[in-house]
Parts: sequence; C-alpha cells; structure tokens
Amino acid sequence: MTGKRIDQFIRNEREAELAAWADRLAVRFAERAAKHDAEGTFPFENFADLKEAGYAKLTVSRDYGGDGLSLYEWLLVQERIARGDGSTALSAGWHGGMMLHFREADGWPEPTFSEFCQDVVAHGNMINKFASERGTGSPTRGGRPETTAVRTDGGWLLNGRKTYSTLSPMLIDFIVSAGLDGQPEIGDFLIRSREGIEVEETWNTLGMRATGSHDVVLHDVFVPDRQVLNIYKPGTPKTGRDDGDGWLLHIPACYLGIAYAARDFALQYAANYTPNSLNEPIATLPHIRQWIGQIESELRLARTLLYDVADRWDRQPEERKHMRPDFGLVKYNAVHLANQVVDKSMKIVGGAALSKNLPLERLYRDVRAGLHNPPMEDAVIQTMARTALEELDA
Repeated sequence: MTGKRIDQFIRNEREAELAAWADRLAVRFAERAAKHDAEGTFPFENFADLKEAGYAKLTVSRDYGGDGLSLYEWLLVQERIARGDGSTALSAGWHGGMMLHFREADGWPEPTFSEFCQDVVAHGNMINKFASERGTGSPTRGGRPETTAVRTDGGWLLNGRKTYSTLSPMLIDFIVSAGLDGQPEIGDFLIRSREGIEVEETWNTLGMRATGSHDVVLHDVFVPDRQVLNIYKPGTPKTGRDDGDGWLLHIPACYLGIAYAARDFALQYAANYTPNSLNEPIATLPHIRQWIGQIESELRLARTLLYDVADRWDRQPEERKHMRPDFGLVKYNAVHLANQVVDKSMKIVGGAALSKNLPLERLYRDVRAGLHNPPMEDAVIQTMARTALEELDA
C-alpha cells in the first residue's frame, strides 16, 4: 500500500504538529502495551515520557503558562495516544480533561487554583477525581458518598474508600468527594499529599488493565480549608460556569483511537497476507473489501460527530450548557461503532486475531470497557427520548 495518509480532521499546521507529536508518543506506548496488559501493571515509563513531553500542561490556560489547547485540538492528541495504548490515553485523559474543565468552568478558589496550575506547568503534576465507591456505584447515578469529612481545626479529616481510582499508583494530587458528617452537604476536597493514603491493588480486569484504577483508602487524611473546592447539596448546581462537561469527550476519543489501531492492523494484514490458496493478498477478496469499507464508514461517521461537536463547543461557549445530549450521543455512537470496527478487524484477520501474540486480542478487550464509562448508555438514550418529546411539545 502506498501514498501518504491524510487525516481529514486536521485543519491546519498547528493541529498537524500536535498530531505528529502524539503519534511519536503512541509508537513508544504501543511497544509496551502488551507487557503491561499481560501483567496488569501501571505504565510508569509512559507517564515519564508524557511528563518529559509536556503533556500535563496541554490544556492548562495560557494565563498560567499552559498550552491552552482547544477541546478539538486536545481530542486529536487523545485519539492518537490511544492508537498506541488505550489504557495510557484514558488514564491521562482524566487529567487533561479536568484541567480543561477547571479552565473553562472557573470553579476553584484562589490562590489554590493558580498554585496548582503552576505545579502542573513547572513539574508535570497530574490530577484525577476519585468519586466512585462500592456502596454508591457510579457517581453519575446520584448516590451519596460513604466517605466522610469531619470538621477539625483549620480543615477537615477524611475517611473512606474510593474505587476505580485511575492513576492512583502515581498521583500525589487528587480530588475526593465526601459527605459532610452529620450534614446533607457533599464536599469536593483537594488532596496534595499521600499522607494517610493507602492504595490497594484491586484492579484486575478484562480490559484496560494498565490504568491503575485501584482502591484508594483514606485514613484521617487532613485537608486544610483552602483546599476545599466545593460544598453543595445534592441536586443543586455547583458554583462556577456550566461548560456542559464537554471535557468528557476524551472518553469516546480514546475508544475511537483503539478502533483505529485495530483498523490499521487489519488493513496491513489484509494487504500483505497471501495464503497459498490465492495468488494475491486477501485485500483483493470482495468480502474482505466489504468489511474494510464498512470499517471506514463506521470510523468516519463516529469521528465526524466527535469533531463536529468539539468544534461547536470551542466556537459557541454560550451554548455549552445545552450540549450535554450531544456529548452523550457522541459517546454512545463512538463506543458502539468502535466495537463494531474492532469486531470486523478481527474477522479480516481470522482465527489468528485471537492470539495473544497479536494486538487485536487486547484491542478487542480494551474497546469493550467503553461500555462502562460515563455517560451510561441507558441515561443517554433516556435523555435523547426526553429531548425529542420536549421538542414535540414545544
């Protein structure tokens, strides 16, 4: 196969440079992905590469010395990193997305926010929010945290256990949700030390095995008042601007990157494999070309919706709070189409695709994890139905 591939979603030289930058990282990550998947280990070396490359500051505001990437630009990066290793892309995406969210939603008190941004820019600090718990399930379902915050001199003492704590092996900075002891309110607390923190290595899953999403146990962790980010009653809006949570589009971008990696492998395989029953590679067979055409159709459909919505989010900030149904639709379609792309890629390769010596088997498992990332499928469908009925009434 010859000719230079042109990505129709790269619109200018800056985006081309970002894509090439991410592609170089993805090549390194792909070389390590199988080992970390097999062992279920966290890819510290990938994050050392990301730190050296300046990844942590990509979505930090230029006011604080960051690169100030738009949502569209950042998704181009995320999708490409996922082509190398989905676990690394999804894990890093929580940091990049949250920094974009904090930049646009303006929800942190000062000077806490500026100080943290300076650490991100100068030292490559990363962050995630730990909200999931076994007793409450997904935080998007509205359960009250069983983790408690008790008032003490100058701050709060936190105790509890968080599950699905992605990046937990490496983070020093993270946000924890906790219910205020004896009160109906819930607080978001910024922790900037591992004192009193225990990481239990509980993450042993079918796919996305290298995200380090272990349990984090908090034992009388002290959080000073200046690191209390928000206290709110359930069901009431938090402070700050409503950006619609467009940053969560890093999730569908990741799974489309995984699908793209499967597509690339299958195309290379089809173009180069010639069984002794044929005189030409299997890419010449009509049924193989049919699958390839369907893969291209599904990927282009999903990527078009992803980047169209991201572009609108960038250009129309006043509309962001109304775009949540669009974000859910992007994720719903991207994950389902990504699964179909990987399935068809495995059909092209045939029985060999099941071998752990080839990447497709890992990509097949990783892409299915998207079904369990927020927003959840049933909630998206119910939102779409409600929107349609409201439009009818209007």
